[in-house]
Amino acid sequence: MEKVKIIRDRLKAVQDRQEQWADLNSRLLEFETRDKVFLKISLTREVIRFDSQGKLSPRFIGLLEVLKQVGEVAYRLALPGSLDGVHDVFHFS
Repeated sequence: MEKVKIIRDRLKAVQDRQEQWADLNSRLLEFETRDKVFLKISLTREVIRFDSQGKLSPRFIGLLEVLKQVGEVAYRLALPGSLDGVHDVFHFS
C-alpha cells in the first residue's frame, strides 16, 4: 500500500504540473453575434471535408459570421453553401 501511495502522489504531481503549463497557454475567447472568425481545420489523410484536398490545402476556412452563442464555448456559425453537409456549431478553445 505504501508503494501505491507513492505512485499516486507522483502521478498527482505530474498532472498538476501539466495542468499549470496548459493553463498558461489558454485564454478565454468570447465572441459577440455578428463577429467574424476564422475556422481552422485539421486534415487527415482518410477524411477530406470542407472541400480541401492536397498536401498544401488551406488550413483556414474564410471569415465566418457568428450567429449565436450555443454554450459556454460553442458558437453557431453562418457557413457558406459549399459546406451544407457540415454541422454549424463549433467549439472554440
